[in-house]
Amino acid sequence: MLPLTNRLRRLNRLSSPLSRFLSNIFSSTSVPPPHPPITPSPPLTSTITSAFSQWFLSHSQNCPNSLLDRIYSAIASSPDEHTLDQSLSSLNPPLSKTFLLNFLSHKPFLDPAIVDPNQLLLLKLRFFDWSGRRPSYRHSHAVYHYLFCLLKKSSKSPLIRQKLHLLSNSYNPSCSPNIHTRFYDTLVIGYAVAGEPEIALRVLGRMRFSGLDPNPFTIGVLQNSLVDNSLFSFCESLYPVLLRSDPDVVSIQLKSLCMQKNLHSAESLLRSLPSQLAARESHAVVVVKALLWRGKYEKARKIVEDFPSEEVYSVWLNCLIKMGKLREAVGFLADKKVAEHYIPASPVYDTLIMRLLRENYLSEAYDLLTEMMEEGISPTCVTMSAALCFFCKAGLVDVALQLYRSRCELGIDPHGPTFDDLIRALCADGDSSSAYNVAVDSMHKGHFPGRQAFATLANALCRDGKLDQVRSLLDAAVKKEIKPAADILVRYLGALCKAGKLTEACQVPYIGSDSYGTMGSSIYKHKSAYTRMIRAFALLDRVDVLPRLVIEMQEMGHIPSRNLYRTVIVSLLKAEKYGDVLLLFSQQLLRRNLDERTCYHYFIDGAGHAKKPDMAREIYNRMLSAGVDPNWESEILLLRVYLKSDKISDALSFFKLLHGRNEPTSKIYNVMITGLCQAGRLDQAVDLWKQAREKKLIPSLQSYEELSLALASVKDYETLVKLLDDFSETGRPVSAFLCNVVLMHTMKSRDLLRVWFKSREESKEKDSGGSKLNELPHNQSSGRLLLGQLIAAFSGGIRTRDNLDQVVEEFENYFPMNIYTYNMLLKAFTLEGRMDLAREVFSRIYKKGYQPDRWSFDTMVYGFCKDRDKDEAERWMKAMSRNGFLPTQNTVRLLDITL
Repeated sequence: MLPLTNRLRRLNRLSSPLSRFLSNIFSSTSVPPPHPPITPSPPLTSTITSAFSQWFLSHSQNCPNSLLDRIYSAIASSPDEHTLDQSLSSLNPPLSKTFLLNFLSHKPFLDPAIVDPNQLLLLKLRFFDWSGRRPSYRHSHAVYHYLFCLLKKSSKSPLIRQKLHLLSNSYNPSCSPNIHTRFYDTLVIGYAVAGEPEIALRVLGRMRFSGLDPNPFTIGVLQNSLVDNSLFSFCESLYPVLLRSDPDVVSIQLKSLCMQKNLHSAESLLRSLPSQLAARESHAVVVVKALLWRGKYEKARKIVEDFPSEEVYSVWLNCLIKMGKLREAVGFLADKKVAEHYIPASPVYDTLIMRLLRENYLSEAYDLLTEMMEEGISPTCVTMSAALCFFCKAGLVDVALQLYRSRCELGIDPHGPTFDDLIRALCADGDSSSAYNVAVDSMHKGHFPGRQAFATLANALCRDGKLDQVRSLLDAAVKKEIKPAADILVRYLGALCKAGKLTEACQVPYIGSDSYGTMGSSIYKHKSAYTRMIRAFALLDRVDVLPRLVIEMQEMGHIPSRNLYRTVIVSLLKAEKYGDVLLLFSQQLLRRNLDERTCYHYFIDGAGHAKKPDMAREIYNRMLSAGVDPNWESEILLLRVYLKSDKISDALSFFKLLHGRNEPTSKIYNVMITGLCQAGRLDQAVDLWKQAREKKLIPSLQSYEELSLALASVKDYETLVKLLDDFSETGRPVSAFLCNVVLMHTMKSRDLLRVWFKSREESKEKDSGGSKLNELPHNQSSGRLLLGQLIAAFSGGIRTRDNLDQVVEEFENYFPMNIYTYNMLLKAFTLEGRMDLAREVFSRIYKKGYQPDRWSFDTMVYGFCKDRDKDEAERWMKAMSRNGFLPTQNTVRLLDITL
């Protein structure tokens, strides 16, 4: 790695905004966050895009492979041999060994429809056959060798043998000796590459028997095959043949020694060579590779130092990269560049840059990219893909997207990981539409998004509500025989349910299943999948499948929640599937996934929410018959069922039954009081409250709140005051709900105030001057006095009072105020025209950690309109609009009059 000062000096020589910007973002020692701390401005983004576009464009314009691309396109568009001959003849390719080798090794930039490796191999074979029929050209041994190697890499060894067999049958003894030699050479090369060195040796023997000498290239291929197949003695027997014509036999000897694990002899042979032979790159490369393969790292380093060459350096760098020693590789490259002006070929740069990007060493990857630019190294398709990957990881998604959209013009052919990086970067940038388009392009190119990229894209599309695109992705995965991950299906299922597309949601478990009639099991490894499916079927009134889903859910090891049981039971009972409910209940008792009493409780609770008291009573009776003793929760559940179903007489009868068995607890009284209040049976609720207090039981806060609301609603203020006095004697602090009830009714009329004062006078007479009040704890007496003061203050006539701000402060000290309470205070002040105090209350809303709602702003606008303060009304109306609220109809009418 170059020192930081040298690196920045080199970057400054480029004198581009790209260099200055990126060198400021990344340090050479740290891995940057997913999003860089500095975001480029639009002009700088355009400059970066332009710099890389010019680099890529210079490659595509000056690339000698443009003719090769046109040949591939012509072959792909020619359906028959006649058309093929016309198309290729018009291009007039310069047939030669070098041209054929370049063509066979070239990766064409074709239409996305022609990307299958087998199709590409077919295109190469068609051109090989066509060129071999030209009268002015004959294939060399090197071309045959390369083609045979391509076939072997494509697992086409049987095809090689078939071609060789046909070639053997076409032998013509009347041909010239030169033709005979080429014929035998081709057979030897073919069988050697196909992994049949024994057959190749037999062909060689027949050739020698005919008095023909093999080509040194042929012998070299054969010997390599013999060594690869561990036939070392046969290989050694051919050394004298090669020594007469090819000094490169030393490389084969070295390879043979290395294959036999005789590394010491191989190293000795290398060092014993004359300087002229030792300088050949291939000799040292063989030994270095063998030492590295055997883990002899330090010995290999010594060979690299003693036998320097470009090929040796490339092998060493590739070794460092594979071993994960990326910083050492970068440092080695920088040192050799300074000391020996060593500039590696593009593949070495590409491999190192891609590995650096994989490990998120973005600064080092950027250095190498700019170094390639500076040195004028022509970028390959891998280099371009690396640049796209770099911009994605660096957070410069706009640059990556612009380069990607110009890929055809620039000659960029992204590979699979680059597509995935771009998809993830676009999703992180919130552009799921562009990410989806990139995924479609990658599938057209034959690359299906990787698991992580696919999941990221599917989740982003679900988040943005683009469910049709999610379904198309899932269908594409199924066509590729790729089973979508269960968590993706679960998220998609949840998004469909949230969007109300319940019918589509019910089909999600079948995606990727072997049979459309059988649900896939992988999705149900997630409990949420069952939960969402059950709720979806319930909303669609497809209740027949609900019991089966509950059982399957338990078989998968998931325990349904109380709410889920409630959903199933309510849905079945609404459809009058009473038998299904009882059957499911019996199955649950047998499975014992739940505690027995809990199972009874869940079904009683479900029947109560369905307002089916008969079913609830049936479950309760079964509980008694089974010998399971009901506890207080069982009794409360059944009481609630009767009360919710408006079976008040049954509830009272059951309450009396419980009263006859044991003395009811305060919890049972609470259920009866709140239930009777909600059912409009206020007199009976008050009687039970008095009965509970006579038994020294203290009802819950909810009971007091429900009673106070019901009493205030019917304007029974005398009983309400008694209830509030009794509540104070319990020692509880006044709740916000009670305070809000008092505020609301004191603002409506002065009746509550009169009853309150009357109660205070009677209390004073009874207690001889208020001694009882003085005996109360401080918090109770203070609460009672403050509540009375509040009633007096807000029962009208507050316009002339000057200490209301102090009342509010004391009020906050004693009562847990909420936003509703503050809105009530705002209403009280605005009704009396005290907008100064209303402002104070509004500011206190923020100070206490609340957020003003629609009613807060509407009350302020209404108050200023009522006071004919046009400017303030407009200002508050704008504030209301900025917060996303609309005024009520009463305020709108008053606004029309005021404004």
